[in-house]
Amino acid sequence: MSHFCTEPAYRHDQVAKLGVLLINLGPPAAPTAAALRPYLAEFLSDRRVVEILPLVWKLILHGVILRVRPAKSAHKYASVWQKDGSPLAIYTQAQTNQLAARWQQRYGDGVVVRYAMRYGAPAVADVMAEMRAQGVTRFVVLPLYPQYAASSSGSALDAVCRALLKSRNMPEVHTIRHFHDDAGYIDALAQRIEQYWAEHGRGDHLLMSFHGVPRYTLDKGDPYHCECHKTGRLLAERLGLNKSAYTVAFQSRFGKAEWIKPYTAERLEHFGLAKTRRLDVVCPGFVADCLETLEEIAMEGKETFLEAGGGEYHYIPCLNDSEGWIEALDRLVSQHAAPWLPPIVPDLASRQQTLARAKALGATA
Repeated sequence: MSHFCTEPAYRHDQVAKLGVLLINLGPPAAPTAAALRPYLAEFLSDRRVVEILPLVWKLILHGVILRVRPAKSAHKYASVWQKDGSPLAIYTQAQTNQLAARWQQRYGDGVVVRYAMRYGAPAVADVMAEMRAQGVTRFVVLPLYPQYAASSSGSALDAVCRALLKSRNMPEVHTIRHFHDDAGYIDALAQRIEQYWAEHGRGDHLLMSFHGVPRYTLDKGDPYHCECHKTGRLLAERLGLNKSAYTVAFQSRFGKAEWIKPYTAERLEHFGLAKTRRLDVVCPGFVADCLETLEEIAMEGKETFLEAGGGEYHYIPCLNDSEGWIEALDRLVSQHAAPWLPPIVPDLASRQQTLARAKALGATA
């Protein structure tokens, strides 16, 4: 038996296509303990996510964590689950659909735009196989994490590389490792916040909460911490905020090890104890609302702030499928895909005008 997968059947009349693949974290299949168990097993078995000796970690994971955590996590997922499923999946699908619609209008069938999830479904390998069967020979891959971390973007790109390991006819691949300082992304964040302030007023302080990572990753050279602070600085400059008007903090700490600081939970308590009249909180590191934003920040964070004595608490939603973000996403991918883009397909009105001019000159069709 061959080590390599059989390639899609070759057709001489099939035009080579460009594939755009967006990758997000992925939710469990359902907000239940039964669905969380395999999801967490896959997620927490990733060596990029947990850098503990595999044998030791396997005993802890299967002997303790997967016996206790699925039920607790299921309750949290259920609190944010929507009628159509996970918010993360809903918004990732919406972002993909809107980008695909733009590129379909611009390039016709020359481009295939899809999304995959690093954990759960649809799996990266499955989606890439489907795209290759559609004639994709070149991929532009974008992990939907603005700031690069080995445990997020690095893991997503690992999945892409593993999917190609058994390819006989290797496609060309261009990866976008981060976009933490992309002007379009920063502007989309600022628009989102400004629109919220226009509708709901403005708080006394803006807390920017990013997902946390263990401190040792910073010490070993992971750029994530620095990229988060650069995003925070650029966003503050775009909003016209001075250094005393905003704070960058890190959430989602897991385990007993030290993580990068300051911790979001401690900052929330601090602002509550300081009797802050109104605190606005935004999560720039997430392009789609999910468990970490809706449950941990919008719900638990609010409770922490209010119990400490704070006044009003406002969570500002993620970029989701906002027009500014879709426009920024379009430009970002277009810049990286530029050498591979197919000819632009004229819009219907332009084609009709061309046909009318041709007929006026005597053409029959």
